[in-house]
Amino acid sequence: MLTPMDIHNKEFRRAFRGYNELEVNEFLDEVIEDYEKLYKENLELKDRIGLLNDKLQNYIGLEQTLNNTLVMAQKTADEMTANAKEKAENIIREAEETARRIIEKANQEVIEIKKEYENIKKQMLEFKLKFKTLLEAELRVLTDEMIFDKSNNKEKFDDIEVSRSSDRTDTIE
Repeated sequence: MLTPMDIHNKEFRRAFRGYNELEVNEFLDEVIEDYEKLYKENLELKDRIGLLNDKLQNYIGLEQTLNNTLVMAQKTADEMTANAKEKAENIIREAEETARRIIEKANQEVIEIKKEYENIKKQMLEFKLKFKTLLEAELRVLTDEMIFDKSNNKEKFDDIEVSRSSDRTDTIE
């Protein structure tokens, strides 16, 4: 590339019927001045382009960093969502299992209480039956004794009756 100094230092040979040296030198001075301005402006623009390219690279790097950060944030959010969902499912599963065990235990207790109730009910019926049988037997004994005593001796019957009454009072207390 041609620099303004190259233009300034360039010397032309003299020719017999050549151009006017003063006009050529003035024109070359104008060209040098304009070329120097353009050359400096070109250098400044190249520097500016370099700075802008550096900034652009920084912005591109920043954009990539932001994109990577966003991708990581999305992955983290997805993982957290998945973990939270899994935890929730585990909690629900455990709660359902606990509820099932509680219900199973309660059902078992109900069955045991029903068995116990039926057993007590059976024992009560047996007791009633035995007591009824005992009362009927006692009534037969009394009836038989009354019939026997009436026919034999009425006074004996009264004594037996009194002694049985006192026996019953002792038993009841």
